Amino acid sequence: MAGDEFVHHYYSDAVGWLELRVSDQGVRAVSFVKPPTQPMTSTQHPLMWQLITELDEYFSNKSATFSVPLDPASGTTFQRRVWEQLTLIPYGQTCSYADIAKKVGNPRACRAVGSANKNNPIAILIPCHRVIRADGSLGGYSSGIGIKKTLLHLEGAGLPTAEA
Repeated sequence: MAGDEFVHHYYSDAVGWLELRVSDQGVRAVSFVKPPTQPMTSTQHPLMWQLITELDEYFSNKSATFSVPLDPASGTTFQRRVWEQLTLIPYGQTCSYADIAKKVGNPRACRAVGSANKNNPIAILIPCHRVIRADGSLGGYSSGIGIKKTLLHLEGAGLPTAEA
């Protein structure tokens, strides 16, 4: 069960601004946002420090993995199964919505997988940007296709020439 939210922080990276939220149990949310109008908040919580450090390493290509625990604030049982599968997609690789649907035991649930991706509260750490259409095209991304392309390029994922 999700823990109480403890720390809220804004973080600027190569693709814009991220709003970070952690609880005592782990990361609750990483969301793309417009530049904040309020000041940064405290980063004294050890999980916030770990999250910021791991994001810094990810965006500087020093690390391809995240070890900070996750504590999504929402999600149905199906969405959580999808999100768990997304964390298994290797850095720099992609898979299709159909692949994920098969892995969660419902091969006809491609649209539901897309919906779970759209509702993913922890961008980047739960890498929904690595999911593409079966034909190899990028598909959608709730924060914008440009951000999806940037993240895939950062990871060195091969993109179709029509999408690059």
